[in-house]
Amino acid sequence: MEANKDQLSLKDITAVFNLQKANQFAVANQPISERRRKLKALKKAVEVTFRSAIQEALYKDMGKPKAEVDLTEIYPVTSEIKHALSHLNSWTRKQSVSTPLAFMGASSSIQYEPKGVCLIISPWNFPVNLTIAPLVSAISAGNTVIIKPSEMTPHISKVMKELIASVFEENEVTLVEGAIQTSTDLLSLPFNHIFFTGAPSIGKIVMSAAAKHLTSVTLELGGKSPTIVDETASIKTAAKRIAWGKFVNAGQVCIAPDYIYVHESKQEELVAEFKKVIQSFYGDGANNSANYTQIVNSSHKSRVGEMITEAKAQGATVAYGGTIDCDSNFIEPTILTNVNMDSKVMQNEIFGPVLPIISYKNISEVIDTINSKEKPLALYVYSKSNKNIKNILKNTRAGGSCINNNAVHFFNNNLPFGGSNNSGIGKSHGVFGFQEFSNARGVLKQHIPGALEMLMPPYTNFKERLINLTIKWF
Repeated sequence: MEANKDQLSLKDITAVFNLQKANQFAVANQPISERRRKLKALKKAVEVTFRSAIQEALYKDMGKPKAEVDLTEIYPVTSEIKHALSHLNSWTRKQSVSTPLAFMGASSSIQYEPKGVCLIISPWNFPVNLTIAPLVSAISAGNTVIIKPSEMTPHISKVMKELIASVFEENEVTLVEGAIQTSTDLLSLPFNHIFFTGAPSIGKIVMSAAAKHLTSVTLELGGKSPTIVDETASIKTAAKRIAWGKFVNAGQVCIAPDYIYVHESKQEELVAEFKKVIQSFYGDGANNSANYTQIVNSSHKSRVGEMITEAKAQGATVAYGGTIDCDSNFIEPTILTNVNMDSKVMQNEIFGPVLPIISYKNISEVIDTINSKEKPLALYVYSKSNKNIKNILKNTRAGGSCINNNAVHFFNNNLPFGGSNNSGIGKSHGVFGFQEFSNARGVLKQHIPGALEMLMPPYTNFKERLINLTIKWF
């Protein structure tokens, strides 16, 4: 194979796959202490050795502030690794389970074994976080892995390739750069598991390709995550937390609050508070702020800009922001009110710094509207009313939720993270990620002759009576 080649041929990709396939059992049978060693080496690489390079690359690719890189890229990875190191022994330990009395003389257990050769396809919005965090789960479970990052953030892809190569041999973990053809070539191979993060439309393509080999998948997708602010909520608190969750990474976050339903009695106050919070975050002009990220490229800037333009043409009011820089990939934090429900900004995932606000009178109408759409990746509720909170949680569906906060459930490694149906399949983080990359192998061991042997053919009247007793009592 050629070294340092950005776009590998199918032949080269297949060669890497075959190396990992041949090596999968050697990796799987290494002691747990070796998995721990790799995780520690990975943590050092992210936290120390490559940290400055990661910060610089993400600034080149997206204009990300250094502090935001540390908070949303470095911390989630190091936290995931520390959590895995603390629990790896218990996750991998054989788990004894009870055996029915009808099978007396046997014992039963569950053993988590690696799935084998895995593929991780990661997105551009949080390229380090959403590449290396699932890798932690895959390594914890004892797999070999090929990684395909997004071509939209080339500087960080190059850094991650160097980082991965510094920790792992090619026959265990390798990162492959490339564009659509590279992804297509990878998806043609019979991986044992695929972990994909991205848009639902691409997730369907991944799942279709996986089906040809009956490959299991974890799909971390997205959708329009609603936020409900009821009449009892602390508006000052809600505005600050929603603004952070929406405008961090310039809104390019799969679990960002996509739009808000606010009780009509609180809309004016909420909009006023948003204006204060955004100015406190980014000053009078976010385009000159060192604390604000750019849109990833001109194509995505145009896509989000068209949403704003269409919404305004259909009667929406720009309550704040709306500026789009023609000379850079900058869109100002934008608040929209009086939004037409049929506009693109209300029909498509925004994935940008635009926040529509819709007032409501009756919460049941809000619930009905949310349930008429695809299940969101997240749903957020701001309320002091336990009755309202329980009503919303009970009568809606979402991959995850926060009460009086948003997005932060992602950072809790004790919680499963993932969507439902259109917003995703499977869960990640902590033990849930470990289980995604593992096969729970049920093992029954017979120690002494069991009662079942008394029920084998020929079926006499006596044996039929024993079978009836077994059905009745065991």
